[in-house]
Amino acid sequence: MRQRRAFTLIELLVVIAIIAVLIALLLPAVQAAREAARRAQCVNNLKQLGLGLQNYQSQQNAFPPLMASFARAGYGYPKEGEGDWPLGWAVMLLPMIEQQQMYNASNFFFGAPQPANYPTVSGAKIAVFVCPSESLKNGPVWSTTFTNYRANFGGPSQIASWTGPIVPMRDDTRATCGCIYNSAANLGGIGIEAITDGTSNTVAFSEKLVGLNGNVVVTAGQPNALRVSFPTTTSVPGSVIDSNNATAALQFVTACKSLPGTTTALTPTQWSGSVWSGSHAGTLQFNAYNHVMTPNGLSCGAQGNEGNGDPGYLTDAITATSNHSGGVNAGFCDGSVRFIKNTVATNVWWGLGTRNQGEVISADAY
Repeated sequence: MRQRRAFTLIELLVVIAIIAVLIALLLPAVQAAREAARRAQCVNNLKQLGLGLQNYQSQQNAFPPLMASFARAGYGYPKEGEGDWPLGWAVMLLPMIEQQQMYNASNFFFGAPQPANYPTVSGAKIAVFVCPSESLKNGPVWSTTFTNYRANFGGPSQIASWTGPIVPMRDDTRATCGCIYNSAANLGGIGIEAITDGTSNTVAFSEKLVGLNGNVVVTAGQPNALRVSFPTTTSVPGSVIDSNNATAALQFVTACKSLPGTTTALTPTQWSGSVWSGSHAGTLQFNAYNHVMTPNGLSCGAQGNEGNGDPGYLTDAITATSNHSGGVNAGFCDGSVRFIKNTVATNVWWGLGTRNQGEVISADAY
């Protein structure tokens, strides 16, 4: 009689154990490969924005302003709160990133959430404005309107406001815009000739994780801390970005970095990156950031802004954040895209944020 052969129970368990070990070893590699692909797509998005910036500059002899004039964005409109949302730099770049029809539908005489622009323009989801590594798939206010890419409007307080390449229009004198600070001379159309630090040494765009819907309680020790802003306990006076005081800037940075993990974030928490097409009076809430705090660190509100209802005012320190391991992608004014590590020195990050302050930055410093 022919004897049948089969696995013993022990042999079967050994095979299962080996397969489990192999899967455990393989999964991190698969996840790493997926993140590498997402990061590459993010780089491509920023590359498109960079090329769009170059094309815009070629046509207009200036980079797009951070936002259109408040005075023309439905000011005096019956719903005043909606009139304070002028269309921003992203709308102005639409023709340069193969979105001509969307641009044609935009009305710069009205705010982003007004019927003239919403939902046709402001309610649309534009793929190039969304980082594939963003773990939230719906926006915190409107599900389709969020963005992960922000324009850089300048460096910290020892350099003064509006020293980046994307700044508000000079002729907008409405106080709520924040454009009448003592460094208002830096406002206006910024062309390549104004970037005396060099276009390859000046960041135009970087990333920011979107906010959280509702008044979510977030503490500084949680992963979601990178999506919100925190109050500072430092005695740094007034506007961080406009005090022209290096000591005050460093005090602010130190105070923000040293916040206890139990510190509760400012509320509401939903405005970060919530609307790609427009800006409110506090443009850092939507589609801009500054180079005060280093990448993937906490963002903090300047003293006096705590509890004002909309964390992310122009006087705050809202930095670049992402889900990429170890840093953020940044698009430079020459159209190139580079990865900036979380460990970048504060003075180097500050220097990359300004267009005309003469900082010497080594290529291996970030």
